[in-house]
Amino acid sequence: MATKSSSVRLRPDVDTLPSYVPGERPAPGRQLYKLSSNEIAFPPLTAVSAAMVDAAADLNRYPDMYATELTEAIGEKFGVGAERVTVGNGSVAVLQHVLTAVCEPGDEVVMAWRSFESYPISVQVAGARAVQVPVDAAGRHDLGAMAAAVTDRTRAVLLCSPNNPTGPALTQTELREFLAAVPASVMVVLDEAYIDFVTLLDRTDGPALLADHKNLVVLRTFSKAYGLAGLRVGFALARRRLTTGFRAVSTPFGVNSMAMAAARAALRADEQVRGRVAEVVAERERVVTALIGQGWTPPDAQGNFVWLGLGRRTAAFADHARRHGVLVRAFAGEGVRVSVGEPEGNDLFLELSAEWVQRSVDGVLELA
Repeated sequence: MATKSSSVRLRPDVDTLPSYVPGERPAPGRQLYKLSSNEIAFPPLTAVSAAMVDAAADLNRYPDMYATELTEAIGEKFGVGAERVTVGNGSVAVLQHVLTAVCEPGDEVVMAWRSFESYPISVQVAGARAVQVPVDAAGRHDLGAMAAAVTDRTRAVLLCSPNNPTGPALTQTELREFLAAVPASVMVVLDEAYIDFVTLLDRTDGPALLADHKNLVVLRTFSKAYGLAGLRVGFALARRRLTTGFRAVSTPFGVNSMAMAAARAALRADEQVRGRVAEVVAERERVVTALIGQGWTPPDAQGNFVWLGLGRRTAAFADHARRHGVLVRAFAGEGVRVSVGEPEGNDLFLELSAEWVQRSVDGVLELA
C-alpha cells in the first residue's frame, strides 16, 4: 500500500533549479528604452504581418503537428532534408528536447560559463549535471579546457557562438578542430542564435559541417535576425536518426499556426532581413567604438549586444542606467549586457556610460 502524504511531492532537484531572469521590462506609464533583451528594434516585416493575418482565419483549427511546410522551407534554405529539421517553441524549447532525448541521470553536459543562462536549467531538467568551464579573459570559449573536461560521463557539449552574454564568436577553424578533438559519441550542440550578426571572415557555419560530423547538432532561431521573438520559433538541424529522437520527445503542436506562417514569410524575405541585420551591425559598431573612446574595454561584440564587465559595480551601473531611462540586463557581480536598440536609445545609453566613466575619473566611483 502506498504511503500517504499530506502534500504532492516535487522532484527534489526542482527546488535547486537556477532561475531564468528575463530582461527587465518598463513599468507601465514610464518611458524607458528596453536594451535588456536581445531583440531587434524593428517592427515585423509587412509580409510577416500579412501572413499572420491570413493564418488567423484558421485559429479554430490545430496547427500542422509536423510543421511540414516550415521544416521543408528550413531544410531547403540550409541544404538538408526536412527530415533533419526539428522545430519548437523557440530554440530554448528545442534544446530541452535535444537534451531530454540523450541525457540520463548521472550524465554530464559540458558548457562554457558565463554563457546563456538557460543552459544549466535545461541540463538539470533533463536529469544531467552541468560542467561549467570558465570563459577566458576575453569572454571567449576556452575550447581546449572544454575538450579536456569531456569524460566517459559526458553526453553533450554546448557551444554558443556568438556567446551570450559576452559577445565573442568562434571561428569555423576552431569549430573543426574542436569537433576533431571530441569523441564521436559525444553530442556537440552549436547554438548559432546570433550568427547573422557575425562579421568575422571565418565565422562558424554549422550546417556546412553536418555531413562530416554525425554528432553535431545546430540550433538556430527566428527570434533574433528575423525579428520574431514574440512568436517563439526555433529549430535544430541534425542527423536523421537524432532528429527522430528529438521529435519523439517534443511537445505535440509545439509551434502555433501564426508562428509557422510568420517564419515561412520571414524566410522568403531574406533580402529585407539582411538589410535590417546590416543596420543592427552598423549601430553595434558605432556603440562599441564610442564605448572604447570613453575608456571601456568591451569584448569583441559579434551579436546584437555588447558586454561590460563591471564586477561588483554591476548592480550600481544597472540602477544608474535605469534612472537615466535605459534598461540593461545585469548579471550580479559580473557585468551588464546591453542590446543594440533604436539609435535614440543607444545614444542615451552612451551618454550615461560616459557619465559613469567621468564619475570614475573624478573618484566618485570605480569603473569596474
